[in-house]
Amino acid sequence: MAPRHLTDPSALAALAHPLRRRLMDMLRVYGPATASTLAERTGQAVANISHHLRVLGAADMIEEAPELARDKRERWWRIVTTSVRWSSTDFKDDPAGALVADEAQKVIFDQHTSLAKAWFAATPAEKQGWEDSSFTADKWMRLTPEELAQVSRDIIAVLDKWGNRELPDDGAERSPVLVFTYGLPAQP
Repeated sequence: MAPRHLTDPSALAALAHPLRRRLMDMLRVYGPATASTLAERTGQAVANISHHLRVLGAADMIEEAPELARDKRERWWRIVTTSVRWSSTDFKDDPAGALVADEAQKVIFDQHTSLAKAWFAATPAEKQGWEDSSFTADKWMRLTPEELAQVSRDIIAVLDKWGNRELPDDGAERSPVLVFTYGLPAQP
């Protein structure tokens, strides 16, 4: 699946909610699921999950997978695209859209930092086997906006290479891993 480039503020608004973002990630990592399954995984009420799935479906972020249902009452959902991207320049003439784009970015950033903090707080038993493979990297650079855009394309290419590959049928157990990166103007 190719990344989806979002230019519709309503689709971004669907992502600008922490639970909906988490549901999208669960569908990406674990595959199609029902509202009941996702409610168990999140600790939320089935009705709440169903509502958020319908919002994501209306934004064409997910779709129903009726072929997986065992009966007419069971509703399965699957992801439509493996990743979404947007640019602030897509909303330069739409102040409301720009606010939604900023809010969606904040939700994603909060999710990323929460997951990183949870990993740092994990017990030694939970970290066993991952001690030498998890990483933190940062680098201060002096770049033009065009150079930063090229760095972004290069990093996204590496993430796409590993994130979109066919998993080898080698019997190795592969756990979900989040790799995230930000490149933004800042002062030390």
